[in-house]
Amino acid sequence: MAHVDAGKTSLTERLLHGAGVIDELGSVDDGNTQTDSLALERRRGITIRSAVVAFTVGDVAVNLIDTPGHPDFIAEVERVLGVLDGAVLVVSAVEGVQPQTRVLMRTLRRLRIPTVLFVNKIDRPGARDTGLLREIAARLTPSVVPMGTVDGLGTRAARFVPGVDDEALVEVLAEHDDAALAAYVTEDEAFPRRDALVEQSHRALVHPVYFGSAATGAGVAALVAGISELLPSGTGDAAGPLSGTVFTVERGPAGEKIAYVRMYSGTVRVRDRVPYGQTEGKVTALGVFHSGTSLRSGELGPGRIGKLWGLGEVRVGDALGTPHAATGRHFAPPTLETVVVPARRADRGALHTALSQLAEQDPLINLRRDESRQEISVSLYGEVQKEVIQATLADEYGIEVGFRETTVVCVERPVGTGAAHELIGTESNPFLATVGLRVEPAPVGSGSSFRLGVELGSMPYAFFAAVRETVVETLRQGLYGWEVLGCVVTMTHSGYWARQSHAHGTFDKSMSSTAGDFRNLTPLVLMAALDRAGTVVHEPVHRFSLELPGDTLGVVLPVLARLHAVPRATRPRGATCVVEGEIPVARVHELEQRLPGLTRGEGLLESAFDHYAPVRGEVPTRSRTDHDPLNRQEYLLHVVRRV
Repeated sequence: MAHVDAGKTSLTERLLHGAGVIDELGSVDDGNTQTDSLALERRRGITIRSAVVAFTVGDVAVNLIDTPGHPDFIAEVERVLGVLDGAVLVVSAVEGVQPQTRVLMRTLRRLRIPTVLFVNKIDRPGARDTGLLREIAARLTPSVVPMGTVDGLGTRAARFVPGVDDEALVEVLAEHDDAALAAYVTEDEAFPRRDALVEQSHRALVHPVYFGSAATGAGVAALVAGISELLPSGTGDAAGPLSGTVFTVERGPAGEKIAYVRMYSGTVRVRDRVPYGQTEGKVTALGVFHSGTSLRSGELGPGRIGKLWGLGEVRVGDALGTPHAATGRHFAPPTLETVVVPARRADRGALHTALSQLAEQDPLINLRRDESRQEISVSLYGEVQKEVIQATLADEYGIEVGFRETTVVCVERPVGTGAAHELIGTESNPFLATVGLRVEPAPVGSGSSFRLGVELGSMPYAFFAAVRETVVETLRQGLYGWEVLGCVVTMTHSGYWARQSHAHGTFDKSMSSTAGDFRNLTPLVLMAALDRAGTVVHEPVHRFSLELPGDTLGVVLPVLARLHAVPRATRPRGATCVVEGEIPVARVHELEQRLPGLTRGEGLLESAFDHYAPVRGEVPTRSRTDHDPLNRQEYLLHVVRRV
């Protein structure tokens, strides 16, 4: 993992070359690397989709996943985090710690993933070592252990000289180990420093740092040895219960789904029927990563990564067998949205199919289809994603598209409690169902939930399921058209007409309740309750850190105020000063554009999503894509063709 252009893919090439997997080094600039296989990746020289390669170090099998560095593709990184035993975080010796480096390191530390740092490009002019170590300790983590020094820094002859400063090592180890602290105080030479380093590195308490160059190969051999020693190996019982995680899904040449799976325990074999997600399927073919490629195999055991064919309904994040652990969200959701417009009107149907398949590979694309306007919207992390979607649709599906202006995605939160109900058999209710719902705010920090305030046996379970599923779907568009978060929906009324038929006749649904009655009635009741509760629109807010020359602070602060930014702290740092605060996502791009002119080109802005905050000023709305249950007449005309 790394910030873009730190050299991850080049390092991957060097590791594979050193392991004998490839005979000739590929080049990102030439577009012939092992892991960048997409045409757009080769044209742009960036990694867009995570790629898996494998090699061995002694008797240790290493499955290496090369992840994207550009922040627009952070969702790719997120899917990988749940299947890692350890990580190598690459930092450029020239550019140093970048915004994405900090985002990744914070996440790796929070998830307690053992991490080794590799400082790349020591052969480049302007490379740093000692100063960069201080920067890493200040901006990433203080628990770093340099595993050697650099000789010939900034030249093509630069090399890594292994060797750990024992006194500095024990000082770092002592922060997490009483025995190491005692050895540090008493200067005990017999203390097993290396064993303690391995143990603390496996527990993600300390982070070894190697220096080198992917271009020249300097330091790479030491890094390889460090990977096998300082990062823990995955273990699992081959005869145990089946447990694995799907972290990537792609389409094969014939359009078939291929699931990338990390196995934790048990063994999956060809022709096995395996449970995944909410269903099960038969494995028709299987590939295991070995020596830089995927080889067809008859089985996939624990600790390995493989490719499975035959699971037609599989999605990213699905568990095979017993879930290993809750994956959860590691990064912020996408906060931008745009409408995808086909160049040819005749491609509208094909565009929806193609985007649906892309959403299988990237669930955070989050499609929204407006039937009335015949438009499809997709969620984005940034503008570069537009180019990727556009190129993918053209290259893989033959569909040329354009985009509307990118807009910010807001959310709604309820501010009070509201309730509504519709009774079966009343003139105003055309559906054979009774539904009552109460909406109230959820505790801060919790998501939305559905609860039963009626007896579960008061009607068939299928009807309750229909209400619950429809509540989840309806909350995607609140009073202002945005998704509703942070609310508790409680079902307060229920009722139905049992299955009936005419004498000697067949089932008559005009006399009997169906799940469709509950699905059609629930949006009316829920939106009425939500309207009585009221909602407030919240916009995404970034926390920012702005480093600028001290004499430009007086010019920058009024601009921040006009952009609705809220400075929280200002600290001097030599001739510069650092301003930290919050700014609405909608204003970040404008600040980036104005900053060079305000700071003589010396200002550095770092920002990342932090939270949602109530919108100040005019409340933004989003057009609805449903039958608008807020307008009862229009809704009933669409659903039952009468009012």
